[in-house]
This record gives sequence, C-alpha cells and structure tokens, in this order.
Amino acid sequence: MPVTLILGGARSGKSARAQALAEAASRSPVYLATSGSMSDDAEWQARIAHHRAARGAHWRLVEEPLALADTLGRLAGGVVVVDCLPLWLANRMQEGRDVAAETEDLGAALTRFSGHALLVSNEVGMGLAPENALGRAFRDAQGRLNQAVAAAAGRVEFIAAGLPLRLK
Repeated sequence: MPVTLILGGARSGKSARAQALAEAASRSPVYLATSGSMSDDAEWQARIAHHRAARGAHWRLVEEPLALADTLGRLAGGVVVVDCLPLWLANRMQEGRDVAAETEDLGAALTRFSGHALLVSNEVGMGLAPENALGRAFRDAQGRLNQAVAAAAGRVEFIAAGLPLRLK
C-alpha cells in the first residue's frame, strides 16, 4: 500500500504505530521529520531525543520542515514515515504560505508516490473550538489537510490508547 495515514490524539501511539509498520516493510526505513521551527526549545529537544532512541540506528533521518512534497518525490521507492503533518502545516502557516495550495500539492505528490509513505497526523476536530482566530484557522486547515491525505491514502488508521482502528 503506497500511502497510509495514521491519525489520533496527542500521545495516542501514532508514531509508534507508523514506525512498527515501516520496520515490518523495510530494513532501512526513512524518518522524515517535519519539526524545524521548535528546534530551539529544550522540551522539544527532549521529545526529539526520545523519538531518535525509539527508532534505532537502521533508520535514515531526513529533516524537512517545509518542502514535504518535493522531499517525498526524492524519497520515492522507499519506506518513509512522515512525522508529523501538523508541524509541517504550522511551519507553512508561519511562512505565510498558501496552505490550500500546499495541501493540494501534497495530495498530488502522494498520488504519484512509489514506495510506502506512512504519514502521522493529529485528529483536531474532536475537541473544543479554539478560542482565537489563529487557532481556528489552524484547526480548519489541519482538518482539510487530513481529508486530502486520507483521500490519497490507500489505508487510514485511527489510533486511540495505542490501538489501531482501521478507517479505510
């Protein structure tokens, strides 16, 4: 299956699920990290260190906070975990990019992707509405991004308490 979307809440086990699926499919998977903008934060650095330790030495790390569609094109043919879409979206919004166009470009790149891409994303539509305009704009853009990636994906899973529920 070329594209798998893995959705869930914070600390639901999304990344662990994506990593397990990637390791079952390849001896040398790629971890495409999208963080970037928060790399100076000490707590964030601890999270990054935790993720690195959980992966092991057989993983190849690619860090790309902005050019996700292009980077996926360069990684075609392999097994790639993209972790995570909300950070990529936040980076695009901070850059003042047209996120609707970026979402469309990513969806198109996923339909052309050869290999196996496992994309990790937060489900943002199940909680309270954000109280400020920026939060609502992000929630809305993230919801549209999740829908676009789900449309391009052959498989979609929702993770709750570390347990996968297959949606598609």
